[in-house]
Amino acid sequence: MRLAALCAAYLLSLAACNLQTDPLMATLPPTLPTNPSAFSPSPTPAPLTLGAELRTLVPPEGEAFQLLALYFDPARYSFRAHYTPNEAYTLRQWRERLPGAVGLINANFFTSEHLILGFLVSDGQVYGEPYTDRGGWFGVQNGQAFVRHSIHEPYRGEPLEQAVQAFPMLIWQGQPTQTDSRAVRPSRRTIIGQDGQGRIVWMVTPALGLGFYPLSHWLASSGAGLIHAFNLDGGGSTMLWFEPLDLHLPSFDPVPSVLAVYPR
Repeated sequence: MRLAALCAAYLLSLAACNLQTDPLMATLPPTLPTNPSAFSPSPTPAPLTLGAELRTLVPPEGEAFQLLALYFDPARYSFRAHYTPNEAYTLRQWRERLPGAVGLINANFFTSEHLILGFLVSDGQVYGEPYTDRGGWFGVQNGQAFVRHSIHEPYRGEPLEQAVQAFPMLIWQGQPTQTDSRAVRPSRRTIIGQDGQGRIVWMVTPALGLGFYPLSHWLASSGAGLIHAFNLDGGGSTMLWFEPLDLHLPSFDPVPSVLAVYPR
């Protein structure tokens, strides 16, 4: 499935964006939903035999704002963050640099000097400074992958194998987090989350993406089954590749950090 043709029609309307404002957070519920996995199924599930599933989620705004969602069984896949300070690469170049990977997405926001914002851990090596006042983070500890809230469960220097971080948080404990109804500017999106079955979920918009406020509220009721999810860098940085399905969405801009997936 080649996605470049779909996003090409929107190229002129998409602004490359490496940093966006984190809207205000909602008051969060104290506990998880009673049955977090009891969501309606996607109308277009495409299960794979290798422990991954592809879904296409279309919001009320129409197919131009659709999300492609890849669900990974963490028992079948491992994740590694990769970072090249002061250097940035295209999707093709990252694929060449990571011969053992079968997929990747872009990760942290970054500066014009191609230095990440927030923190990142690659094979135990920590880079950057963690946000503790916004957004979320993905981590791998003792081989277990998870998604956390940077305010409620911040990174405090504990040993990690892998991690990436960005903002804003979109879903926490199954509920939308965004309360600023002015946050409606569309842009390409890259999202990472975790569902009620513990699967890690990558989500991208091949064309336009919703603003943070409608995106957060729609995701919570979309049937995606997300318990936690946060926004990674988007705009011109959004990229996705997953070899088993020939998913190939190049970014408009090269990026210095990615999260890659490997078969166990």
